Amino acid sequence: MKITIAIYHPLRVVQEAFRLYLASNTEFVVKETCTDLSELPTVLRQQMPNILIYSLENSAEENLKMIKSINLDFSRIRILILSSQKALIAQSIKVGAKGFIHSTSSRSDLFEAIYTIRAGYDYYTEPITHLLLDNYLDKIDNKEQCESSQESSGLELLSDRQIEIIRLWGSNMTNQEIADKLFISVRTVESHKNHIMQRLNFKTNIDMLKFGIRNNLIDL
Repeated sequence: MKITIAIYHPLRVVQEAFRLYLASNTEFVVKETCTDLSELPTVLRQQMPNILIYSLENSAEENLKMIKSINLDFSRIRILILSSQKALIAQSIKVGAKGFIHSTSSRSDLFEAIYTIRAGYDYYTEPITHLLLDNYLDKIDNKEQCESSQESSGLELLSDRQIEIIRLWGSNMTNQEIADKLFISVRTVESHKNHIMQRLNFKTNIDMLKFGIRNNLIDL
């Protein structure tokens, strides 16, 4: 089955370049391109593509609101962010994007990203944990409140100690450092982390990282 794609980019010449780029793969069909952000919801409603490639070069409020709105109103459309700004990864996650690819990535990276998010998985050009350690991500305002119940869901399932574990782990502390700070054993820290993963049905540490970002538990 073909994977249908829509493209949002403010420059039509870039859109057309992407259309030709994607046309080299017979499994992809570009349904529509859009240069006017205000028209994007109408375009998506008419075409209902599997994937939306969204060009994001700044964290302007209108961009983040649009991505969040698309994620809520068109839940079957997977959003793949295209950007030259790695610092926008965290904001993208928070508003519901399922993938992030850097504008300098190769064609094979782009194709892999499309296949990955179409299959229901998240895709990022580089491991988010690596970006965190290398300080590529901008600081998220931890006073910002999540407007969606979906974004905040799960906190009520955790104890205060488990929330503290996520905060400390998200600040790049090792299990030993967390144990020393909280005056507990390393085994207890590991047990807390396992319980968090099980209780919230996380598959990987990346899931827990994204949860911390969405719920303002982690300062970047």
